[in-house]
Order: sequence, then structure tokens, then C-alpha cells
Amino acid sequence: MTQGPHEADNERDDGRPRVRDRRRIDPKTYEVRDPDAQTTNEAPAAAEQDQQPAGAAPEVDGLAAEIEKLKGEVADRTADLQRVQAEYVNYKRRVDRDRDLARAGGIEAVLRDLLGVLDSIKAARDHGELTGGFKGVADEIEKLAARYGLEAFGEPGDPFDPRIHEALMHAHADGITGPTAVTILQLGYKLKDRVIRPARVAVAEPEEDAAQPGGAEAGAPVAEAASGVRDTGAEEAVDAGESADQV
Repeated sequence: MTQGPHEADNERDDGRPRVRDRRRIDPKTYEVRDPDAQTTNEAPAAAEQDQQPAGAAPEVDGLAAEIEKLKGEVADRTADLQRVQAEYVNYKRRVDRDRDLARAGGIEAVLRDLLGVLDSIKAARDHGELTGGFKGVADEIEKLAARYGLEAFGEPGDPFDPRIHEALMHAHADGITGPTAVTILQLGYKLKDRVIRPARVAVAEPEEDAAQPGGAEAGAPVAEAASGVRDTGAEEAVDAGESADQV
């Protein structure tokens, strides 16, 4: 429906209604109004209303600048918070790692001191002297060591490995194809796959190596160079011979 001219004039540019009194008779004086005077009075009001949006422009610009400033501050605070959070995560990771290392180091130190006790328990068991209440105590000690990851190793017939074996004696034997730990003089121990004490063993090499020219002399230096072998059996034999000569 098309609006009349009076209805169109009663609406302001901003959408709010504008009320104009277009009555020809003044309700107070009951006199005929002058149309030209009414137009003159309405003109300043319209001009004043038109000036209001122009005056509000600086205020809008100020608000926009304030919003941008606040956005920058929020971004800075967010970056600070993220940096602090990252530092805390790294700090917690270092603390957890140091705590685990300290705990593992303490356990290893105690278990190292316990190796002598375990050697005595094994010797008593091998000689049949571990009976009664002592056997119960020994079993509990071994269970406690195993609970913390301590594992004994070393069996006769194991291939000689200089990384886990310490050779104390050297000889030649039949029926073997390479350096072999034929006798376990002292058990070795691992703590979670890490050797904390090598097994002390007597090493034998194939007999055919000794049959070669210089085999007996050449075989021992090779084994000693590979593992730091001390041929204590040969040393004891030499000492015994010297003592017999003196007698």
C-alpha cells in the first residue's frame, strides 16, 4: 500500500517516527496557522537532527580504536598465558624425570650393596647349609631383589661375551666351537637389562686352536685382549712351582 505524503513525512531517516502537528487550527488559540511559519519552525529542527550523525562519527572512531587496543591486550595476555603453561609443562617433565632418575639410582645403589649377601646365600645353598629360618630369610631377600628388577645370569656353556663376562681363567677343551664359559665362578647381575656386575667365568677355547703353531701362546693373548682376561690358574701354578723349588 502506498503511503501518503503526510505519512512519509512522519517517519524519520533512522526509522523512528517523527510527529508533526499539521492541524490548520491551533488547539490553544483557535486561530488559523500560517503554513509558511510552520515550515520555517520545522527547518531548524530537521537541520539539528541531520547534524547528530555527523557529531557521533568521532565517538564511533574512538570506540573502534578502543576495541582494537583491547584486542591487542587480549592477544598479549593469551601469548603470556601460553608461554607460562609451556614453561610449567617443561618444568613438570624435568621434575618427573629427575625424580625417576633419583629413585632408580637409589635402588641400584642398594642392590649393589646387596650383591655380596646374595653371593653368600648362593654359596650356603650350594653347600646345603641354607635350612630352617635362614632359608626363609634368604628367599625373602631374593624375592625383594627380583621385585626391583635384579636378575642373575651366568650358566656353564654360555658363549663367552666380553660385554657381560669377566674371564678369570683360560684353557682349551674339546667339543666346543668357540670361546665358552665352562665354569661360572661368580654370578653376574642385571638391573632391567643393564649389567651392574659381569659374571666371572673360566673360559675354554676349541682344542684345535691349541694344535696350531703357537696356538697356546697366541690363543690366550687374543682372549685377554678381547675381555681383559686374567689367567689366574696359570699364575697360581707358577707360584706353586716356585714354592716347591724353594722347599
